[in-house]
Amino acid sequence: QVQLMESGGGLVQPGGSLRLSCAISGSIFGINAMGWYRQGPGKQRELVARIISCGSTNYADSVKGRFTISRDIAKNLVYLQMNSLKPEDTAVYYCSVDTRRGDMYWGQGTQVTVSS
Repeated sequence: QVQLMESGGGLVQPGGSLRLSCAISGSIFGINAMGWYRQGPGKQRELVARIISCGSTNYADSVKGRFTISRDIAKNLVYLQMNSLKPEDTAVYYCSVDTRRGDMYWGQGTQVTVSS
C-alpha cells in the first residue's frame, strides 16, 4: 500500500525558514513527478512546486526564489525548503506523486503557520 507522510511543518515567524519532508513508502510504478501543493484558509489547493522524473522543476510564481524542491531517490524522500516565509504562505502543505498512467497519490498534509 502506498503511503506519503509529510513532516516538518509548524509555526514560524515572517522571514523564517522551514524544511518539509515527505517519506514515500510502498511501490509506485511509472512515477512522472513529485510535488508539493498547499491549501490556505478559504482557498483552493494550489501547486507550490513540482519535480519531474528527469529532474526539472517548476514553481508557483508566488514562491519562486524562496522555495526549493528536491528529492532523494534512493531514500524515497522529497523535500521542500522554504525560506523568507510570509504570512500568506500559511496553509496545509501536501506531498503528492503522480504517475504516467494518471494515478495521483497524496499525503495527509502538514500545517505551516507564518505569524509573529
